[in-house]
Amino acid sequence: MPADLVTVTNPRLPVAEAYRTLRTNLEFASLERPLRTLLVTSPGPEEDKSVVLANLAVVIAQAGKRVILVDGDLRRPRQHELFGLSNAVGLSTVLRGEASVALPLADGGVAGLSVLPSGPLPPNPAELLASRRMSELIATLSDQADMVLFDAPPVVAVTDAAILAGQVDGVLLVIHARQTKREHAQRAKYLLEKVHARLLGAVLNNVEFDASLQPYYSGK
Repeated sequence: MPADLVTVTNPRLPVAEAYRTLRTNLEFASLERPLRTLLVTSPGPEEDKSVVLANLAVVIAQAGKRVILVDGDLRRPRQHELFGLSNAVGLSTVLRGEASVALPLADGGVAGLSVLPSGPLPPNPAELLASRRMSELIATLSDQADMVLFDAPPVVAVTDAAILAGQVDGVLLVIHARQTKREHAQRAKYLLEKVHARLLGAVLNNVEFDASLQPYYSGK
């Protein structure tokens, strides 16, 4: 597994525990309203939202859930790289009607986790994501898993994330602690609210760890 999947390679590190805390917070968020489908996006391209989503998918699967991770970033996909998978077929081939009867789900290397890569990059990603076939696919995947997670392009840059946000149960916005501009974060929030997305909150990525807590995590 690549080093970015810290929840697999170094599950005792503080950052891995932070992902488990995020998992718990999402469970509390779904107590009154079901949370079966979740979209993760960011204001811009520098927030590492794909890495955050991949690790979140791992810890949800590690909790005994059936998880399907869909790479809906049909512009700069990363999930196939993070999990070491082929990207020859995937979401784009399904939406174009080129896939076989069975969905091309790949083993994510963690019990309970399946990955649907992006597939070859299409010339019209926004149109594919807004299609009836995409809505049908979301429903199909929801029947096959406890949680379906979608990776989407940055919401400020292109319309793809906003298109998907209105079709899922909740949205997480990934913010980079040192790079995301305040106005970009505010713009992202506005765009998501405009499509009546259920914005569950934000994930603050790349925060400096408090070294005084290290003995607790290391067991010393």
